[in-house]
Amino acid sequence: MDAHRREITEMVEACAERDVELCLFTGPRGTWDIGAATRTASGGGGLRARGHAALAGCVEDAVRATELGVRCLLIADEGVLWTLHRLRENGTVPADTTFKVSALVGPVNPAAYAVWEGLGADSVNIPSDLGLDQLTEIRRASRAPMDLYLEAPDDLGGYVRMYDAAEFVRRGAPLYLKFGLSNAPGIYPYGGQLRDTALDTARERVRRGRLALDLLARHGADGGMSPLGSRAPGPLTRFPVPERS
Repeated sequence: MDAHRREITEMVEACAERDVELCLFTGPRGTWDIGAATRTASGGGGLRARGHAALAGCVEDAVRATELGVRCLLIADEGVLWTLHRLRENGTVPADTTFKVSALVGPVNPAAYAVWEGLGADSVNIPSDLGLDQLTEIRRASRAPMDLYLEAPDDLGGYVRMYDAAEFVRRGAPLYLKFGLSNAPGIYPYGGQLRDTALDTARERVRRGRLALDLLARHGADGGMSPLGSRAPGPLTRFPVPERS
């Protein structure tokens, strides 16, 4: 077994033992490509998959990951999402695989959010700087679960929204509350040279999670959480998939 397959298999097994979901990012994507547009001030095409080869690479990543037992994939490109959704519909990708839209391409209005749902998203990251009313508008337009950083990494703005947690739940559920770390070094792409930093930041994220749970309890908003290991998003609205491609 090659090193990549062995590492993924170990992660799948470790997560299964603890009822924790493993979500892997598909690639190649913008920052893993020779294109310089993503490094400009405007961000160019963002993390999209450039060209047919990159699209095919993302599909290959997804198929290989699901063959190894991964059942959640993180996606940063509309075309990749639509392609993988079609493959899920025809059985090439297991039907219980869920697709999560990356915070790096998160929609900021209800129409855009609904489009991602239609393309096959089972949950969608939204930027942490959206106002509460804007979050309500998105929830009214789509049933797809939201992902939201209560504390965003610096490269996503470094926002700290801990005190809004209860209101996020009230307005946006179903949603996943996530924890990045502001004032922390970036660790992607990760390698062994960053092991200590990765472990330290992981422990701190867990501590932040405990603080958020305590805060929700104080505000009387800690009820109704899904059981550990829950994954199914429920019925969602999709665009029709052509019978033949």
